[in-house]
Amino acid sequence: MVKSLAGTDLSEREIRARIRLDFRGVSRPGRLLFGGKTTEKAAEDAREQQAALFRNVPLQGIRIEDINMSWEVYTVADEVTGAEVAFAPLELTVVAEGMDDLVRLVFREEFRKIEILEPENVVLSRYEMERFFFRIGEELARYRVALERKYNGR
Repeated sequence: MVKSLAGTDLSEREIRARIRLDFRGVSRPGRLLFGGKTTEKAAEDAREQQAALFRNVPLQGIRIEDINMSWEVYTVADEVTGAEVAFAPLELTVVAEGMDDLVRLVFREEFRKIEILEPENVVLSRYEMERFFFRIGEELARYRVALERKYNGR
């Protein structure tokens, strides 16, 4: 719960946010002539898999209100390789107990955008700010370890 200031009233509220994640599709050539996946299909499959995880696996401090998968898959040219890459957007509407709980979703590679729906403003105590920055540090360390595994494993 965060403290929200409405006029002269200070009340504790949960944070409602809309978060957009874009899942990347990696095409896989099929065996012989059959079984290959296009980048668009791979992106859609990744989005559906992640949506199922968000529906079925609870996240501590976060309640998922809505999962919107109606966004169209889009393709862009990869800056490094020049090949076309497809992305399938997924929009989550979540209710979080505190700002530090949202950090877990924001520090994902797929993160693109966050919109805070409620409350209009937030008042943080010194302890809450320390906890928020501590969580950012934890997630950054976790992300760095994941990147090291990804690139050293090749």
